[in-house]
Amino acid sequence: MAHSRRHHRFPRLQAVFVTFLWSTSWVLIKFGLEEIPAISFAGMRYALAFLLLAPALLASATRRAELRRLRPSDWLRLSLLGVVIYSLTQGAQFVALTFLPAVTLSLILSFAPAAVALLGALFLGERLNHRQWVGLGCFLLGAAIYFLPQGVSFQFMGLAVAAVGLLANSYASILGRAVNRRGDLHPLLVTVVSMGVGSILLLAVGFIVEGVPQLDGSGWGIVLWLAIVNTALAFTIWNHTLRSLTAIESTLINNTMLVQIAVLAWLFLGEPMSVREAIGLILAVIGVLFVQLFGDRSKEHVPADSSRC
Repeated sequence: MAHSRRHHRFPRLQAVFVTFLWSTSWVLIKFGLEEIPAISFAGMRYALAFLLLAPALLASATRRAELRRLRPSDWLRLSLLGVVIYSLTQGAQFVALTFLPAVTLSLILSFAPAAVALLGALFLGERLNHRQWVGLGCFLLGAAIYFLPQGVSFQFMGLAVAAVGLLANSYASILGRAVNRRGDLHPLLVTVVSMGVGSILLLAVGFIVEGVPQLDGSGWGIVLWLAIVNTALAFTIWNHTLRSLTAIESTLINNTMLVQIAVLAWLFLGEPMSVREAIGLILAVIGVLFVQLFGDRSKEHVPADSSRC
């Protein structure tokens, strides 16, 4: 029994670690956008991460054999995942940050759990129980309390791009869970193939639309850190956790970034936190805990498709 509890807990701890890395990305991206065009910035980050991960995949005879066994349907699923999670989701977030304050974008993206809950019920059969719905409502209420009274400014272009990012992010959670929960593809293989497709498309669009950027030492430092640590390492761990966590659970953990970003802004950017903001963040955390603690464990480990040989 103790081993079972640790088995359930470990993917959650891994997912929390990844979200912390991604929270620091927001600070680094805001600095990087002062020098690097948004789409090229995103493309360089993920293309470099792909180049770092590809040799690790090819160095393993087991992974090479798994790569050769991929069927056309597998390539299609992984390519679609790459386009959605990297080209659309990450590209839209980078572009939106050039138009909108980080607080505004965070507000829009905080509604992803509601969208994922509905999509997960429709396409994955992963329905929330009553207590999880209470937790989801508590999370959204906390996000509203934290953000809405601040008089956030909405620009049409930024809002439109952020909406695309929200929809793509929600669909990416469903698609990523559908790909990983079968357990027949190694997380590294999923990461490398999907990231390769998505990042190359994103980089090509960036260079065509924005031109090839000229970076100084600090710019390269930010890109390399984001590529190596916050992307290559983080996305591999994240795809591994998706073999166990349901789509809504992974999305709610991902949205604890709301709390982490606020704390990082307070610590490193000198942005104070009011009592109202603290209450909102506490409610958001309670909502996440409700969804995590009261989930149906029987749905976490879905066997691989029996039709696969």
